[in-house]
Amino acid sequence: MERSRIAVAGASGLIGSALVRSLTADGHEVVRLVRGAPRSADQVRWDPEGRHVDAAGLAGCHAVVNLAGAGVGNRRWTAAYKARIRASRVDGTAALAEAVASLAEGERPRVFVNGSAIGYYGETGDRAVDESAPPGEGFLPSLCVEWEAAAAPAQEAGVRTVFTRTGLVVSRRGGAWGRLFPLFRAGVGGRLGDGRQYWSFIALHDEVAAIRHLLDRDDLSGPFNLTAPQPLTNREITAAMARVLHRPALFGVPAPVLRAALGELAGDVLGSARVLPTRLLESGFRFAFPDIDAAIRAALD
Repeated sequence: MERSRIAVAGASGLIGSALVRSLTADGHEVVRLVRGAPRSADQVRWDPEGRHVDAAGLAGCHAVVNLAGAGVGNRRWTAAYKARIRASRVDGTAALAEAVASLAEGERPRVFVNGSAIGYYGETGDRAVDESAPPGEGFLPSLCVEWEAAAAPAQEAGVRTVFTRTGLVVSRRGGAWGRLFPLFRAGVGGRLGDGRQYWSFIALHDEVAAIRHLLDRDDLSGPFNLTAPQPLTNREITAAMARVLHRPALFGVPAPVLRAALGELAGDVLGSARVLPTRLLESGFRFAFPDIDAAIRAALD
């Protein structure tokens, strides 16, 4: 992709900040969406829950990337926090999609990349699923269905729209792995529940590379699973963490303890999601860190 102007919502998050670094390093102009008053020319104001965006700030952008949303695993899923999770994603996506659609044809972005999650598929057990699978049942699947549907105004306006159904990002800077690294380094890491549940992971480097691949390819649209080619069980990932960090992994956390500590969120931690990146591989994308040992080492570098 030639040097372009790209708007990013969620630019301060784990994935967003890494994407911004990658884009700016290659000479692209990045416009950050911010909640407060813009402090520089590269900022555009928005209010995701209020479904408002300063659309004029998106005019002339080659792409809009939406990675914003309250953290799913940040706290217990109370009714109030679930409402916040939903509003930050569904209303935020709707605001951006409506803003994009409102622009004159020559001013509209050519592509809208909207974040989503492998939570779309719900509990899959040992069954492998790809983008052709229907949504599962429960809070996360219903959230993802609404989240993706909220992008309809952009699609209806003829803007190429991509959904990045992201797995567990391997990074020591944040997300689920950001909590795991300190535990394993302290020698108190271990499997969660019986450890048989599948975790579909992706190295942060590959996550950013995949988003850029989807930005670059004008022939790609719709959902793409951003997960490494070979999902592993929590037990296998625990062993890999211990192996790479040279620490024991003796302390498992029983399922009842997780449920007591996390409430409804424990269902997501103990659930199994064996998700394959079929469409991403078919598009020609190649992973730099396809296996878990390499992904963990990349996160440590």
